[in-house]
Amino acid sequence: MADLFDSDEAPPDSAPRPLADRLRPRKLSEVIGQAQVLGTDAPLTVMLSSGALSSLIFWGPPGVGKTTIARLLADETDLHFVQISAIFSGVPELRRVFEAAKQRRAQGKGTLLFVDEIHRFNKAQQDGFLPHMEDGTILLVGATTENPSFELNAALLSRAQVLVLERLDLADLEHLAQRAERELDKALPLDGPAREALLEMADGDGRALLNLVEQIMAWKVEGKLDRQALAARLMRRAAHYDKSGDAHYNLISALHKSVRGSDPDAALYWFARMLEGGEDPRYLARRITRMAVEDIGLADPQAQAICLQSWETYERLGSPEGELALAQALTYLALAPKSNAGYVAYKGARKAAKQTGSEPPPKHILNAPTKMMKEQGYGAGYAYDHDAEEGFSGQNYFPEGMKRPVLYAPVERGFERELKKRLDYFAKLRVRRGED
Repeated sequence: MADLFDSDEAPPDSAPRPLADRLRPRKLSEVIGQAQVLGTDAPLTVMLSSGALSSLIFWGPPGVGKTTIARLLADETDLHFVQISAIFSGVPELRRVFEAAKQRRAQGKGTLLFVDEIHRFNKAQQDGFLPHMEDGTILLVGATTENPSFELNAALLSRAQVLVLERLDLADLEHLAQRAERELDKALPLDGPAREALLEMADGDGRALLNLVEQIMAWKVEGKLDRQALAARLMRRAAHYDKSGDAHYNLISALHKSVRGSDPDAALYWFARMLEGGEDPRYLARRITRMAVEDIGLADPQAQAICLQSWETYERLGSPEGELALAQALTYLALAPKSNAGYVAYKGARKAAKQTGSEPPPKHILNAPTKMMKEQGYGAGYAYDHDAEEGFSGQNYFPEGMKRPVLYAPVERGFERELKKRLDYFAKLRVRRGED
């Protein structure tokens, strides 16, 4: 059965309503936060003022107003509001929604269809929206907590504008808490530090904050609770973290870039955030080792070994003690000299290999185990480097006729400074021996 809400079906006034529902804004100007989409020159304001509201995808974390804004857009544009959830809806439910929208349109009434968790629909289901969007049967407003670039079809994205909704900051949450106090005609029984702790517990989620406020207001307490007393009564809300979703990739990106930016404090912070979110330490061990190879390379050849040792230490100790070894490796990487010269050289070599993939090696470096191969010139003229002056012959090892590329360009940092000296030395010898 579809999770379908029709705006003509409202609960009776006598029914108990959660605080979050009672405080739901009645017009867009009452929405807290989201100035980037609702401000004076922001996209939704411009669309509404010009009378040209298009289909939309709201991308953002839970509890930031996606459903509320969609409902208010329907009110502002005099469209019939229908809400479904992709978690509970299938093709039969969608057909009924589209058919009702067609009948509504025939009577001169448009439909704003709000689809929560739209990324949960498969490709075929997402494609099913397209003809109804194109002929004006529905104006689609989808909501997703996942990156639309990865989760939604290109055809659907081309017909809708993606608007990013952001988690509420502490000022927004304080504004919301004050609105709740006015609605309940009662002040929260918290001192200043405890009130700040409450806002932090909500972790940017307005709905979560209102649920916490409603819970606190039901307590029978004398005076004001301090931070410690609040913590004893309330569990901190788990941070939003989906190990297979967008938050996962955002945090590993933050961790990697903190290491690349030589900031051990930031690296340890994002490392801890991922662990607190339930990330597998083995995944982090693999990614930390990748950082050593990709961003440090030969500037500090010891870095890779330290990562592998920390990984092995984790496997022997397990959690939580083994995670300290990973943290120490991470700190080492953040403070190590950085170079991606090896990574760049590898990618350049792969590109050159694709472009010249059929070119054979020069004959002088081919083995000649048979008489016929010797007659064909295999191995002729090969210079054995150990017999050459300074152990370097300077011969060409690239395919004949291929211009010699420069792939590895070490930096003047760490151990690569020494490698650069060696590379420059061999380059001078090559020029001296007439092999440019």
